[in-house]
Amino acid sequence: MVKLFWGGSVRLLLCDDEKMLSHVLSVLLKKNNYTVDCAYDGEEALDFITSSSYDAIILDVMMPKLDGFSLLKEIRRQNIKTPVIMLTAKSQLDDKLEGLDNGADDYLTKPFASAELLARLRALIRRGQDKETTSYNYKGLSLNPLTFRLSCKGKEETLCAKEYQIMEALIIHPESIISQDKLLMHVYGYDDGDITTLWVYISYLRKKLKSLGTNITIKSVRNAGYTLEESHD
Repeated sequence: MVKLFWGGSVRLLLCDDEKMLSHVLSVLLKKNNYTVDCAYDGEEALDFITSSSYDAIILDVMMPKLDGFSLLKEIRRQNIKTPVIMLTAKSQLDDKLEGLDNGADDYLTKPFASAELLARLRALIRRGQDKETTSYNYKGLSLNPLTFRLSCKGKEETLCAKEYQIMEALIIHPESIISQDKLLMHVYGYDDGDITTLWVYISYLRKKLKSLGTNITIKSVRNAGYTLEESHD
């Protein structure tokens, strides 16, 4: 799978409980050089969204466990501003208005032409890139996505690509536990990557954080994952 954060690939989350349609759309998107994760119910989609970073979300309205409107409302409540295209078999104006009022950026009614979906995605992602974050910040710690530099208190450390990917996943959701599988997915594009290498990079990052003189650290949470938080030791 193509990586998102360098090499120019764009990462999408496709949320649809129709597995056959989801497979067809995933193949289409990958052929157009998108990196795609798939979720088949609203709760799984929310887990992906709150633990990973996406350039756009394709969200079906009718999903089990948590419908698309409720999911959209929740991610906007959490101030997650990722662009969203709603997909639905419904064509009534009220349904479209509900999606847009809850924070959707675009709306596409099934069935739709693949060319139309691709065109709307390109437009949506261009708009999102115009508002691209210049840095990620947490309690005085700053991560620059353009230079891969981690800085604090006037000191800087330059990160390698994989160190950057790990730190990005953690600093986007500070004080939240990111599972080992989610970190592997974020770094390698699949969840069965080299776990030993992941541990090594986390060790390197801890040393770099220490050299910056910050009390922010990467904490291991037994049987759960990792979290970026302020140490009070």
